Amino acid sequence: MYTPRSLDAFLNKASGLFPVVLVTGARQVGKTTLLRHAAGQIRRYVTLDDPLLLRLAQEEPALFVQRFPPPVLIDEIQYAPGLLPHIKMAADELGKPGLFWLTGSQQFHLMKGVSESLAGRVGTMQLLGLSRRELTGKDVDAAPFLPGAMESKDPGAALTLSALYQLIWRGSYPAVALNPAMEKELFYRSYLQSYLQRDVRDLAQVGDEMAFLRFLRAAAARSAQLLNMADLARDADVAPNTAKRWLSILQTSGIVYLLPPWHSNRTSRLVKTPKLYFLDTGLCTYLTEWSSPETLEAGALSGAILETWVVTELLKSYWHNGRHAPFSFYRDKEQKEIDLLIEQDGVLYPIEIKKSANPSPKAVGSFKTLGKCGVSVGRGALLCLADQLLPLTDSVDIVPVSAL
Repeated sequence: MYTPRSLDAFLNKASGLFPVVLVTGARQVGKTTLLRHAAGQIRRYVTLDDPLLLRLAQEEPALFVQRFPPPVLIDEIQYAPGLLPHIKMAADELGKPGLFWLTGSQQFHLMKGVSESLAGRVGTMQLLGLSRRELTGKDVDAAPFLPGAMESKDPGAALTLSALYQLIWRGSYPAVALNPAMEKELFYRSYLQSYLQRDVRDLAQVGDEMAFLRFLRAAAARSAQLLNMADLARDADVAPNTAKRWLSILQTSGIVYLLPPWHSNRTSRLVKTPKLYFLDTGLCTYLTEWSSPETLEAGALSGAILETWVVTELLKSYWHNGRHAPFSFYRDKEQKEIDLLIEQDGVLYPIEIKKSANPSPKAVGSFKTLGKCGVSVGRGALLCLADQLLPLTDSVDIVPVSAL
């Protein structure tokens, strides 16, 4: 049974505008399921996971496009980037929208070919795992999150602490999120083997898989923290240049997200280092070896993993609506920090994330620093474990995480 995704509506819109549509994202987030459901019976499905079809695509790309004319859905296009110029020629010749639908699991090989071959002809979108709204099936088409616009949103079903950390611990990949019988450890162990063997070793030429796994674990332990490449390289026991290259692979293959620091020409006191977030909390907690939701909630990663989950839910609210996420964070050299800033129409909307059911106004004290930066500041939000939406101050609302 298909689980409706927020990206469904934008996919149909993009397909009516562009001859080529490309959905990227990590393995197992549901790219193929999304596109095959939308395609119905009118679009042929071709996967380059099939060795015979892959060889044809790599050795005879022109013949491949003739053999599988549009409308067609081609899965895992990154394995045959030589197809892209021929897709471009077919799109230009036919001059219609919605001809080719493509999926790709590795942007780091794929996007260069797309930008060179399909500029102006392709609508691209990124898919993450299931959002909480997609999981519950309520208000799937909600607009992207913005503080001050929450009154019109469905607040969602209440989340107990145990239910929240169960959700965080299991993660958002459909195979594990939709099937309670799926053993989490088995799924993520298999996922890592597939990721290491197919995506990383073949495309990034990682020779030492054990070193890369150490690097993955060290990165997972730093989710929701400022990125310190020297410390990350040291803990993984790899050279700094290797750590930098491997982090780029994680980022562009949809495993991690780097949140940029906000900057202004008016001040030099701001940090310039991004924050690191894993894009699936289930993978993050598997790598950091938390054996249950209860130990996770009581452990040292408890606050950081909640922040990671909230940031990824907010990313989904933008990316799954086909929107760029205008996100950053604030931190200055006096250690004043704001977890997240959303910028829209020249206005900054500050967000703080706390593992608390009864926060005080002191929790958003850093919001005042934005007033000294010469920017317009919108209504703020404190995302926490409270049960209902309430004003915290005259400019900040308490927003329960269940509303995401």
